[in-house]
Amino acid sequence: MRSNNKRLGDFIHQVNLRNDDGSITDLRGLSLKKEFRKSTSNIIGADMTKYKVMNKWQFSANFMGLGVLVNKAAIVLKRDEIPNIVSSAYPVFEVKDKSKLNPEYLMMWFRRSEFDRYCVFKSDKGIRGGFDWNDLCDVELPIPNIEKQKAIVKEYNVIVNRIQLSEQLNEKLEETAQAIYKYWFVDFEFPNEQGKPYKSNGGKMFSNAELDKEIPDGWLAGCLDDLSIQFSGFSFKGNQYSFDNGISVVRGENVTEKKLRWDTHKKWDLELNLRMKKCYLEASDIVIGMDGSKVGKNWSLISPFELPLLLAQRVTSVRAKNDYESFYLYLSMIVLNFEEYVSRVQTGTSIPHISGQQIKNFPLLQPKRLVLKSFSLIMEKMFNKTYLNIESSKKLLELKGLLLSRMTNIRFEKEMT
Repeated sequence: MRSNNKRLGDFIHQVNLRNDDGSITDLRGLSLKKEFRKSTSNIIGADMTKYKVMNKWQFSANFMGLGVLVNKAAIVLKRDEIPNIVSSAYPVFEVKDKSKLNPEYLMMWFRRSEFDRYCVFKSDKGIRGGFDWNDLCDVELPIPNIEKQKAIVKEYNVIVNRIQLSEQLNEKLEETAQAIYKYWFVDFEFPNEQGKPYKSNGGKMFSNAELDKEIPDGWLAGCLDDLSIQFSGFSFKGNQYSFDNGISVVRGENVTEKKLRWDTHKKWDLELNLRMKKCYLEASDIVIGMDGSKVGKNWSLISPFELPLLLAQRVTSVRAKNDYESFYLYLSMIVLNFEEYVSRVQTGTSIPHISGQQIKNFPLLQPKRLVLKSFSLIMEKMFNKTYLNIESSKKLLELKGLLLSRMTNIRFEKEMT
């Protein structure tokens, strides 16, 4: 049976538009999430005319290190109208005829894990390794008629937009939670016995020499260790992980900024010994990555919908001693800038590291129990909404992955491009 796949090189060509007058200064890098990121290059005094210009519906790719340093091809599609520039080392290309190949359909193909595996395989096959423009052109993929492509893209975008909406809702909820935290625990305007703001209605304050400021009567200066317990994960053997069955394991690479990521999902399907069983996470635990370039940034609150979870080594868990303290601890880490604290106390040069004791020493106030309980009741309602949005996004991500994986099973009509 004749394959319906088409050679990609017949549908795309390179574009080499340079920033000749140096007028465009928006330099962007390409991330392994296949999105633009802020460039880390120092452009002070650099010759901006050498960079390549990207316009709407053009692609850029970075294949350097593929199969050696990374296992994903960094390819990004530009969707906005305002031109930007990228490294001259990156090929910039576009679809020759958009009536035959939809750029968003092509980007969906680039997002498939199977495409990344193919790129890595081809990199290993080369004499010198690597993947280049010619290899990209030799990729074969199913290209149905343009109406079918548009329908697939529309279905995909509906899912993506819903995920973005859930994330935006959670951002608003967290902003509100932080505002309430600051009002209660920074401005000290938590409700007094009459339900009125404490400090502005004559609430008793006293000077704390350790903090060199006034705090409410009965409150104490303390640290994270005063209100929590901490435990580290287990050293699971990497070659014994399962990708399909078992209990999900939270490893360092799964912990990102305020959320967990599961695109590198691994599970444990073997018997659990006594030490492993002590590594079960609970709802509202705070997991913190202890190593890497983003140490201090990578930590997340565990949602009840994500359980059961096991914790791997080099990740620590902070668990409130009392349930009503959980949201206070989490928001303290945000508002009191745990990231900045870690930047001051971390050790290591090539690989930054923070110890369990340094995490325990993170300074925060110990409010009265009644205040914390009242705060927890308000936060519980807000975070329950957040958890539901996280669960919704997780299901949508699974649906998005399923849609991408099924692109090889596209039904072709008689009218082929």
